Amino acid sequence: MPGIDLEAVPLADKVAVLSRPETYGAERPEQVLALQTHMAWLFFTERRVRKLKKPVRYAFLDFGTVARRRAVCEAEVRLNRRLAADVYHGLAPLTLTADHRLRLGPYGEVVDWLVVMRRLPEVLMLDRLLRAGGPDRAPIERLGTKLAAFYAGAPRAPLTPEAYRERLRAGLEESARELRQPAYGLGPDAADAALGPALEFLERARPMIAARVAEGRIVEGHGDLRPEHICLEPEPVVIDCLEFNRALRLVDPLDELAYLALECELLGDRTVGERLIACYAAASGDAVPERLLVFYCCARALLRARLMALHSHEPGDRPRDHYLRHARAYLDQARRCADALP
Repeated sequence: MPGIDLEAVPLADKVAVLSRPETYGAERPEQVLALQTHMAWLFFTERRVRKLKKPVRYAFLDFGTVARRRAVCEAEVRLNRRLAADVYHGLAPLTLTADHRLRLGPYGEVVDWLVVMRRLPEVLMLDRLLRAGGPDRAPIERLGTKLAAFYAGAPRAPLTPEAYRERLRAGLEESARELRQPAYGLGPDAADAALGPALEFLERARPMIAARVAEGRIVEGHGDLRPEHICLEPEPVVIDCLEFNRALRLVDPLDELAYLALECELLGDRTVGERLIACYAAASGDAVPERLLVFYCCARALLRARLMALHSHEPGDRPRDHYLRHARAYLDQARRCADALP
């Protein structure tokens, strides 16, 4: 389209169009619920969810151009179909017509891409179930069995024991370094009570970590296994993997399961994580070293504290104190885990 910079169409204009029911043509939704995250806008109709990625750039991702956003949308669909095959329908273009109107569909020049998903029942999301008193045992066991099969079939990570251990060490120190920043008001030694024991364990655990790498336990996993990403339908599904950075998906399954157990415990139910890990162990034959689980929980709690602190400086729908309150809760959990490491 001559004279039009397709990269310059304002995000606010896209959000406005995608928030209108008439945008969705034959689907004819009664209303559209638009929700904002740090990296995307989500548009909920009665039957579907569409995700529009923001044109953001961070050290670990780049959504700065239409081409990059298309590539990461394609990756999101492909990777999430591993654990949610019937949820991710595909991509839809947002286009600019000859008369300069934004339309959803192939009606002109593409100015952005959206991931199209089946809308999941909110009442079956694991975080909702945990807040409502906890899920039944059977769906948790089905989820554990599914995750064990997923990890068994996942590609093995091309990492040496030294490289994997260095990644863990660097992650711990990066979290602690960020959490010491005076702007957060968390204190200059906010993370040090957890960092010291975690680094000491990492040194002592060299043989254990080397054995896990040698056994092929480090795989391309999900990367962000949290209760709000799990729906306990009759066939459990897991959505929203970290599609934008493969390195962040190269994990020990025990790392991801410890993370999920941590989040479930913070929502009030420790038994869910314990059952999932027991199901994984039975199905996989993994011995599940208890101290390693505690270490992974400590590292994840520090990472989540760092992310909450970083989010406190970003524009969003929630006040700054919301994120700092969560950062402190994760720091408390990291310290409790660190106390159990010696």
